[in-house]
Amino acid sequence: MTDFAKTAELIAKRARAASRLMAQCSTAVKTDALHKMAAALTDAAEMIQTANAEDVAAAKKAGLSSALIDRLTLTPKRIGEMATGLREVADLPDPVGEIERMWLRPNGMRVGRMRVPLGVIGVIYESRPNVTAEAAGLCLKAGNAVILRGGSEAVRSNVAIGRLLHDAGLKAGLPEGALTVVDRTERELVGALLKQDRYIDLIIPRGGEGLIRTVIEQSTIPVIKHDKGVCHIYVDEAADLAMAESVCVNAKVQRPGTCNAVETLLIHQSLAPTFLPKLIDRLQQAKVEVRGCDRTKKLAKGVKAATEADWTAEYLDLIVSVKVVDSMDEAVEHIATYGSQHTDAIITQDYQRAMEFLRVVDSSAVMVNASTRLNDGGQFGLGAEIGISTGRLHARGPMGLHDLTTIKYIVLGEGQLRE
Repeated sequence: MTDFAKTAELIAKRARAASRLMAQCSTAVKTDALHKMAAALTDAAEMIQTANAEDVAAAKKAGLSSALIDRLTLTPKRIGEMATGLREVADLPDPVGEIERMWLRPNGMRVGRMRVPLGVIGVIYESRPNVTAEAAGLCLKAGNAVILRGGSEAVRSNVAIGRLLHDAGLKAGLPEGALTVVDRTERELVGALLKQDRYIDLIIPRGGEGLIRTVIEQSTIPVIKHDKGVCHIYVDEAADLAMAESVCVNAKVQRPGTCNAVETLLIHQSLAPTFLPKLIDRLQQAKVEVRGCDRTKKLAKGVKAATEADWTAEYLDLIVSVKVVDSMDEAVEHIATYGSQHTDAIITQDYQRAMEFLRVVDSSAVMVNASTRLNDGGQFGLGAEIGISTGRLHARGPMGLHDLTTIKYIVLGEGQLRE
């Protein structure tokens, strides 16, 4: 057995042992742990920023993109948001032990479904050190043990945050091994962790398409993932144009390096001559590079020609592709052909058309008159999310506490026998 395999097995076995104790932790202990973790982050904000500054400096030296550096950077506001997220999750109802249904059988036996922790969850992620706190809080509140392995570009930040969370959790009564932040950056260790199906129950990758594909290909453990976020907004002929402009700009500009930022705008042909020049001018003022179809290029200055590759691109940057469409049917067909089933929106004042769009577009979140950036666990009231799943098993959309549990059947009898 290699050194990587031995290390991975040790981490996984320790987490498995802790998971049995986590399943028995009371709501009060878990809630107190998350509040203590939030306080620890707030108290040590300056130390976290010092560690993060080293990561950011190294990332700039390595030539990482501005979008990745933005995801990596921890400002005082973002550290405060991490702490707030932990407090919000701490105060959410505990799903563990919840009985979803109970029904009576003809023989008098009662059968029910009870929520229980998944067990051990491994989270593999890139760039965003705030994921360390988000993932830890959700997994622990749902009664799981969690193994966190962030990208090498954020290792100093992740280790600093992880130590604070670990120590605060122990003080609150969480078992040793319930939270592990892997401080080694070798890719071989990730590969070894992905083979620990005897001890780890679920893997959740968060990052670019390359990371997710690698995890899927190497893992012998079930994986929940999204391939990428190719998000669309269709501006319908019945749109409120002031609303449409505001939503489109927000969805692209507010934070372009996220998976729910819009990548393609589809504009109804009846609006294009008057609406597109104004929208594109505003996007360009915000330093967005616009790539358009032939009709778009004729309507606005400074638009680059869109290629076939642009329609499937997840830019994660200040770039957007624009296409003029003849109808909602054409917009829906474009989304079905090029989209990634992540987040798609329509801007319209036509109720029937809005309802039709909700029905026919097959994505993890479909929105009417709202920015795609709002597809987020916190914005949906789920508390911080572990990620957005575009698959169909075992969760879809923003994954909150309930999605980090599973069910077991419980039976209440009075001596019933099978005849």
